[in-house]
Amino acid sequence: MYTPPSATQIPQGHPWGTSPIVPPPPKKNRAGLVLGIIGGGILVVSVSALMAFVLIERVLDGGFPQDRSILTLPRTLLDGRYELAQDESGTLGRTLEKDWARSWDAKAAHGVVGVYDPAGDDHGTLVVTGMYGRFKHTAQVRARVLANRGEADHVTLLVPPRDVTPSGSAVTVDCEVLRRTWSDGKHLTYPVCAWADGNTWARVAQMTLNASQNADLKVAAGTTLRIRSAMVKAAG
Repeated sequence: MYTPPSATQIPQGHPWGTSPIVPPPPKKNRAGLVLGIIGGGILVVSVSALMAFVLIERVLDGGFPQDRSILTLPRTLLDGRYELAQDESGTLGRTLEKDWARSWDAKAAHGVVGVYDPAGDDHGTLVVTGMYGRFKHTAQVRARVLANRGEADHVTLLVPPRDVTPSGSAVTVDCEVLRRTWSDGKHLTYPVCAWADGNTWARVAQMTLNASQNADLKVAAGTTLRIRSAMVKAAG
């Protein structure tokens, strides 16, 4: 029976062992917006130009939800089945923050990356990569979190991302199935799920033997919601 790699074997810089950190949305370009409003004429610093700039700032900053919750890394997850092995928030999490600092639909975003090892008979890792702050357009955030994972080296997208939100859940969960292949020909098939709400988003890669043997997306989505319940705490 094949045992998936341990947490220490996940490629550094790739928090879920598949591809680079989630790309941020397009960056804000306030100067371009101001020039567009003026219509190609000579930009004159005047009261009207300053008023236009202030109005643009208000539009860009509007629509964000209040800061009500944060994302944490509990010592254990899923009733003690997984134990925190590595907290990469200070490294990979900071990279996420820099990438998302000037995005259209994220404000005051903080990166959280945790690698969990099974505490029982299972093997492999459970990797959670996410952020907390203030987010708009959460459906687009979920799509970006799961987008193009099949294009990474040694990773094949087997089942494209789709909505598998459990019945009765107020939080939407999208999931996909990936296959990671190593140089010796061994491979691991595993589910990956993501949620995004107004204050948090996270991607949960269940790179474990048990998940590989039963890559049921409905089960994976339910597991993801349980992980969310443990990780999301009230702000302040």
